Amino acid sequence: MDSLYSITREAHHREGGQQTASQSMVDRKQSFVDGPRKATNPDRRSSGADRRPSYVQAGGGGGGGGGGYGFSHDHHPPQISKTIQQLPDKILLHAFSYLKQRDLCRLAHVCKKWRLLAYDGRLWTRVSLRPEYGGLYVMSPDSLMSIISVRFGSTLQYLELSAELITPAVLHEVANRCPNLKNLILDFSNAMQLHDFNDLNAFPCNLRNLTICLSEVIFMEGFMRKVYQSLSSVEVLHLIGTFELGDDEEEEVYEVINIGKIKAHTPNLRIVNFYGISFVDDSHLELLSSNCIHLECLALNYCLRVKGAAFKTLIQRCKKLKTLLLQHCGLEDQHMKPVEWEASRVHELDLSSTELSSDCLMDMLLRSNGFTYLGLAHCEFFDDKILEEMIKKGKLDHIRAIDLSHTVSLTENAIYQFLAQRGRSLEGLMVCGKPKLTEQFFLNIIPFVKKIRILGCGTANGWFLRMSTRIHIDQIVICLAQHCPKLQRLEVQWDPDTIRYSDNSSKFIDQLRMKSPSIRSVTLSDGEYFEMVKSNFERADRTTVVRATTNYTTSLVSLLSCYKDLLFN
Repeated sequence: MDSLYSITREAHHREGGQQTASQSMVDRKQSFVDGPRKATNPDRRSSGADRRPSYVQAGGGGGGGGGGYGFSHDHHPPQISKTIQQLPDKILLHAFSYLKQRDLCRLAHVCKKWRLLAYDGRLWTRVSLRPEYGGLYVMSPDSLMSIISVRFGSTLQYLELSAELITPAVLHEVANRCPNLKNLILDFSNAMQLHDFNDLNAFPCNLRNLTICLSEVIFMEGFMRKVYQSLSSVEVLHLIGTFELGDDEEEEVYEVINIGKIKAHTPNLRIVNFYGISFVDDSHLELLSSNCIHLECLALNYCLRVKGAAFKTLIQRCKKLKTLLLQHCGLEDQHMKPVEWEASRVHELDLSSTELSSDCLMDMLLRSNGFTYLGLAHCEFFDDKILEEMIKKGKLDHIRAIDLSHTVSLTENAIYQFLAQRGRSLEGLMVCGKPKLTEQFFLNIIPFVKKIRILGCGTANGWFLRMSTRIHIDQIVICLAQHCPKLQRLEVQWDPDTIRYSDNSSKFIDQLRMKSPSIRSVTLSDGEYFEMVKSNFERADRTTVVRATTNYTTSLVSLLSCYKDLLFN
């Protein structure tokens, strides 16, 4: 693995070799151009003139001075090809901007000119030093210190640091040399212990976005008490827990970071994302709501201890709140019903994988002021009656994205009626895990969703969901190509045993690829059809479009109004 520390090494010994090679190439080109013109044999000159290409005009008359290949000194000077070394710096810099930073480190070894360009600050505005997430590897904090002193500066805006590189000296150097740093990610998730931060006296103070990846067992107060005073400018806060690393065994839960103190020092928070934090409960949300009057988005996905008891206070105090993401929270009816949903501005709501009853869903959804984004996947009590009432009362008049996957109480007819009435405004639709939605259903509804950008369909075959018929996928692909020119992401969950396709399927994929030019993701179950579609896109030099359902899942989150601020690595 290439080390970023290699950028401090000199490459003078390569420069001479590169220049010699470039000069040799120019000499060979010159000899090729000039050689025939110096020929003394008149027969060779005349025969050369007869054989010259039609786009070359002979100079002089009768094969005189314009012999050989017919180049004229007066009208057609010889064209000498340029080497890459002769390209303007601006062009090279633009070409380098498409490369990964580890490749820029390699280019820096070519010659002095490329070294200066490869380490131009405009190519290093975003730096990740977490190799497990595709970032660069740095051997030690001392190595990073030397790199910061010579390479990082006012152009750096985004920085990711792994736990072993988070030391007082590194943070002090970053604070002093990178005044425009706006986005900082501190990853403590794999740390076994923290460095001693008693000597920490400087921290970046102009941050807009701060992400802290927490550990299950390391208490952060020793570090946080040194940085609280520098957080007043933070508008976007991500605290990432360890839900995905947990197991089924009951373990003691520790409150490894003091959320109450964080909220006291971050009065300008607009976006808060607590993802998979095992200790977060309603008491923490109560504290958060007391000081965050500018809060616009609150994401609590996979915070199992959140029951909803603090939402009444949250809605009353945070008048600007418009996005509430509660996927896989432990919400309870008794806490959700008293909330004054009619007084809220929430129009983007995700209740996926919650266990709210039909009465509670009817109450809160009908008292809300309408939705542009609604996630109801795996809500087994969301039924036809609720959907019909929402349509009747205009709660879905401006809907842009809706997830109805695995809603067992929702029938095919109710979904069809909804799409027939509101499908023309939809940009995202997920209806996976509905075994009764077969080929004919999608052929009927696709003409209604001409603006669709994200579509998920199909049911993976399993012991709990059995498909009674086979799906002719070619017809669906043709229909999408005809009606959905804005399609960007498509997920088809039907397994290879359910899908039927023909020898002409590749032609239909060609139509989809050409008529939906913005498509960037096609997710399919692994099998023969998957391999055929993948090879089709690869022939068109689009190697990353086709993915397998085993390692990629399509969602609607990119249609949220604050999606870019919710991204974290």
